[in-house]
Amino acid sequence: MKLTKLLIKTKNKNYSIFVGKNISNSVSDILKKERINFNKCLIVLDKKVPRNTSFKIIKAIKCKFKKIKYFSSSEKNKNLNSVNVILNLLFKENFNRDDCIIAIGGGIAGDIVGFVSSIYKRGMKFINIPTTLLSQVDSSVGGKTGVNNKYGKNLIGSFNQPDLVLSEINFLKTLPKRELICGYAEILKHTIIADKKKFLFLEKNKKRILDLNYNIIQKAIVDSCNIKKKVIEKDEKESNLRKVLNFGHTFGHSFEATLKYSKKLNHGEAVLMGMKCAVKFSQQIKYIEKNDALRIIKHIESLKIKSIKNFFKLKHLNTLIKFIKIDKKNKSNKINLILLKRIGKPEINSNYNLNIVKSFLYNELN
Repeated sequence: MKLTKLLIKTKNKNYSIFVGKNISNSVSDILKKERINFNKCLIVLDKKVPRNTSFKIIKAIKCKFKKIKYFSSSEKNKNLNSVNVILNLLFKENFNRDDCIIAIGGGIAGDIVGFVSSIYKRGMKFINIPTTLLSQVDSSVGGKTGVNNKYGKNLIGSFNQPDLVLSEINFLKTLPKRELICGYAEILKHTIIADKKKFLFLEKNKKRILDLNYNIIQKAIVDSCNIKKKVIEKDEKESNLRKVLNFGHTFGHSFEATLKYSKKLNHGEAVLMGMKCAVKFSQQIKYIEKNDALRIIKHIESLKIKSIKNFFKLKHLNTLIKFIKIDKKNKSNKINLILLKRIGKPEINSNYNLNIVKSFLYNELN
C-alpha cells in the first residue's frame, strides 16, 4: 500500500501528514524530503503502544543523540506535572531549539508533547506519530495542544503546528474495538459537519472500517484529515469557522469532566453521546430536517454505546451545566452550541440561554 501525503498550510507553518502501512521503511526518506534535520531527539513513548512497530520507527530515526521517555497516558496524567517532567528532562540533556521532540502514542501523548515543544525555549521541533485511530484523524491534525486541570479539559494549552505527522496504520491492529469506535466517532463527526457523500460512505463501510480493511481505513483516515485540513487552513486559531469541529464536544466534554475522566467513558464515546444531544437539541429548536436527524441518531445507536442515562442522574445536572458553562467557546452568559441544519450544514455561533440548555438536559435525564 502506498503512503498518502497531505500538505497542511497554515499562516504559521506548513507541514505534511503521511498515512499508510510500514512507515518505518520510509522514515529516513521522509525526513530528508521534508528537510527536517536535528542532532538530538527525545521520544516520548506511550507505554501502551506495541513495541514491535514503534521500535521499528524509532530505529529508522537517525540522529546523534536519541533518548526514550516512557509515559503512562491517561486523562488524569494529562496535566502540568507531566509537562514539567518532560521539560526537566529536556533541560537536563541540554536540548536546544533546533532539536526535536517526538510523540509516539495517542492523543494525550501528542497533546502534552506538542504543548511542551511550544514552550521549551519558546519552541522546538515536534514530530507527532499518532498510534490510535482517534489521534490519527483528530488531535494530530491542526496544532491544538494542551492539558487538563480541575476546572476542565484542555483549558491550558497553545496552538502549535507539528513539523511532521506520521500515521502508521499497523498501530491500529492492536486496538480493542472500543478504541476503534472512539476514533470512528471523530470520522463520523467530520462527515456530519462537512460532507453528506462521505457520510453515505460511512453508512456503507462502517463495518469494514472497524474491521480495519486497509484500503477502506486508509481512505477513511485521509478523507477525515482532508475535511479538518480545509477548516484549519481557513481558521487556524478557532476565531470562527474552526468552532464547527467542536460539534458534540460541548456536551461531550461536560460528560467526561463530570465523571472526572473515568475509564467508564472514553472521549469518543462522550463525543458520540454529545453529537446525539446536539442533534436532538437541533430537533427541539426545529433546526434540522427530520430525516437527517433520524439518520444520524440511527448511525450513532448502531455503534451500541450507552446513553447518558447509563452514566448520569438528575442529581448530576448542575455539575454537567457547570462544565458546559466554562467551555472554551463561551464568551458570555449564554451557551455557544454547534448545531446542525442538515448533514453537511452546521450552524456555528448559536448562543442559547443557560436555562434552555438545562431544561433540555433535564428532559434527557428524566
